[in-house]
Amino acid sequence: MKLKERVNLISLGCSKNLVDTEVMLGLLIENGYQISQREEEAEIIIVNTCSFVKEAKEESIETILELAELKKKGNCRLLVVTGCLPQRYQDALVEELPEVDLFIGTGEFQKVVEILDRVKESANPSKSYIGVPQFIYTDKTPRVNTFADYSAYVKIAEGCSNFCSYCVIGKIRGQFRSRPPDHIISEVKNLVGMGVKEINLIGQDTTLYGRDLNPVTDLEELLKKLTKIDKLEWIRTLYTHPAHFTEGLVKAIKEEEKVCNYVDLPIQHINDKILEAMNRKTKGRFIRKLIERLRKEVPNICIRTSLIVGFPGETDEQFEELLRFVKDVEFDRLGAFEYSREEGTPASTFPDQISKRIKTKRYRRLMETQKEIALRNNKRLIGTTTRVLIEGVNEDTGLLKGRIPSQAPEIDGVTYLAKGQADPGEIFDVVITDVHEYDLIGKLMIK
Repeated sequence: MKLKERVNLISLGCSKNLVDTEVMLGLLIENGYQISQREEEAEIIIVNTCSFVKEAKEESIETILELAELKKKGNCRLLVVTGCLPQRYQDALVEELPEVDLFIGTGEFQKVVEILDRVKESANPSKSYIGVPQFIYTDKTPRVNTFADYSAYVKIAEGCSNFCSYCVIGKIRGQFRSRPPDHIISEVKNLVGMGVKEINLIGQDTTLYGRDLNPVTDLEELLKKLTKIDKLEWIRTLYTHPAHFTEGLVKAIKEEEKVCNYVDLPIQHINDKILEAMNRKTKGRFIRKLIERLRKEVPNICIRTSLIVGFPGETDEQFEELLRFVKDVEFDRLGAFEYSREEGTPASTFPDQISKRIKTKRYRRLMETQKEIALRNNKRLIGTTTRVLIEGVNEDTGLLKGRIPSQAPEIDGVTYLAKGQADPGEIFDVVITDVHEYDLIGKLMIK
């Protein structure tokens, strides 16, 4: 096969976006394109964008403009923008970003090779390729795992049908659709065969997995099947919507040794009026009971959540209720966001929008509270023994680092190892000797 142009891919945003980027990489390589790690060397630069909230849009636009400057003086002759940004704003971007040669949405990214070839052969090609998102990759779809040799993300579903009032994901990614379990199992087996030991299952709503399939299945059954894969060590599930959490899933986390005792439970708020306005389909009482059940059934479970402060109409009293709840529950991990007023969402039209000053004040109070809680929780780990997945050496400290089962990649802290040598991907016992608010320090127990 004759080699085609050199392509550089940049992935912005979440792990779900990263998987799309990895699929594009696989398709490009399979069709003869060369992949370059250096932007200045590539003839084609593709940036896979995020537009979930204001900050993500700003990062995407800033990256595009930086690459446009590079295009003026480098090898790049085709600047391509894919993903959420073009899907959300569609043809408007053609006028607003004339520096970009090609826009490909979330409904067409799997056609990247076909589109590139068409553009190169046409005298007057279209600049915008935006369709209804329906594609979902299979175990046969080429994909390059760029995250780590020992760890990978696996998307088990695409799209979202929850229609939270603050969120644009349903419009950007389409309706919720699950991948067939045999496709997922086959993909995971392939990844494990390449040395992957940790699988992180992702989707917009992983607890809803399988209910749209025929025959109907669920996340619990998928987990049970994945645990039977030889040499797979850890399975972690992210983005588990509380409204769809089942007793069976709690049981699977409790009983399946390979399933990490880790729950990523984005509740967003605890006040019933705010939850109703958000269209979260849960109530505060249900959330409290679910957390109680998880901790009762799985005593050593690590619970992570995400919260939104400053949602339209959130009163001081409702924020204080949220703060008291966080103090009472003592989440092991917590991420918070200031509400972002996104055009095209119902919440953007709600009255009583909260000022930036108040949102920032509430965010800081919440995170200061959580910092104290996180340190207190981490101190309870001192002297305990757990498993650690080695990631390599930290460039700043020179210390070996890794993650224990309760530390998800990229969003949680890491565990630094004061002594010992090990290779990335190895798993050893470690004794926790010291802690910080988010990171741990341990000692390898190597025989």
